[in-house]
Amino acid sequence: MLSDGTSRKVAVIGGARIPFCRSHSIYRDCSNRDLMTAALKALVDKYDLKGQTLGEVALGAVIKHSRDWNLARESLISAGLSLRTPGVDLQRACGTSLEACLLVANKIALGQISSGIAGGTDTVSDAPIVYPDEYRSILMESYRSRTLWGRIAPWLRLRPRHFKPELPGVEEPRTQLSMGQSTEITAKEWNISREDQDRLALASHIKAGVAYDAGFYNDLVFPHLTASEDENIRRDSTMQKLTKLKPVFDRSEAGTMTAGNSTALTDGAAAVLLASEEWAKTKNLPIAAYITFGKVAAVNFVDDEGLLMAPAYAVSEMLQDAGLALQDFDFYEIHEAFAAQTLATLRAWESEDFCTEKLGRHTAMGSIELAKLNVKGGSLAMGHPFAATGARVVATMAKLLKEKGSGRGLISVCTAGGMGVTAIMEAAPARDDS
Repeated sequence: MLSDGTSRKVAVIGGARIPFCRSHSIYRDCSNRDLMTAALKALVDKYDLKGQTLGEVALGAVIKHSRDWNLARESLISAGLSLRTPGVDLQRACGTSLEACLLVANKIALGQISSGIAGGTDTVSDAPIVYPDEYRSILMESYRSRTLWGRIAPWLRLRPRHFKPELPGVEEPRTQLSMGQSTEITAKEWNISREDQDRLALASHIKAGVAYDAGFYNDLVFPHLTASEDENIRRDSTMQKLTKLKPVFDRSEAGTMTAGNSTALTDGAAAVLLASEEWAKTKNLPIAAYITFGKVAAVNFVDDEGLLMAPAYAVSEMLQDAGLALQDFDFYEIHEAFAAQTLATLRAWESEDFCTEKLGRHTAMGSIELAKLNVKGGSLAMGHPFAATGARVVATMAKLLKEKGSGRGLISVCTAGGMGVTAIMEAAPARDDS
């Protein structure tokens, strides 16, 4: 809070990103810094920020090289912001850039800064390759020695096995299950059918294709290299095509999750410009929307709850903070890590048992209108560069609210480690220029 006990409203000016592309394709030779710089530069150019000093740039990546220890600072400099602009790296798995938005928003609300950028990037195509600890020990022992023999002797222990790389893990250390395997369990627990999952995936692709064709993303997605739109969108997808795909996590007849209703591995980056009302007015930048509430929650995913069910808790607690019901929204942007995860969350809110026993409510939260869910496509269609998704969603929600001119939007992102990040956004009133 400010010294007078008040807080400032946090405006979302807008966002910019590069197209999300399938890993090992168009961006195969790009680093996280390359992708993040491209997205930041698009934002800098869009809002004429070149050479300007902002209060903070907060961003991160989930799969990150040690060379990128100062990713935010290096990327913002390369994008053309003033060298006086500070940068901070953070990481909350798939919720990274939404968490970055909340961090910047809180600083603005507290009066610590007047403007900032939040964002994120990830590339599986440039994943860090780690070698066994035995090999690292040889390197370090040789490096530490002060004699010639001491530097040579450790290398006599070198064996072929030391050259077998340890690729980035896809399993949760606590359960030894991949995110897909964990979600397959959740799908069975909540009786999420294969047909419902495929229908949600198909809707995601159809909505994304229609939105692109209508020009909705023209001022949100900026070409990079040879990519001009999200590479994963399948305009020709049908239920018939989706039903032919085989399960990939549980390959038995009981398996329901396929490559079609699960998010593909994707590379990309996204960023959002946030500010106080005063800063926006000074820069003559229209306000698209406001971030009004945010919440983070975690669950015991080891022996009690589904890995990706934390948003069900975070949204419930956030709505109580805001004094709102689940139905009090015009748009819902719920990250589609897997169709099953999205549907399980919606079903949990409809369950009186879950809401009373788990969420401590007196009754079920109820259902939402699916016509209001991910209306311009979701992660199943667009892809999911882990740390970039939150910024993509915030920018999309801001534009939806700006175009409507009124209303409210709910954002929900599940993450690895059994966590969830959520936010509420509200439309900015139309500006009177008379």
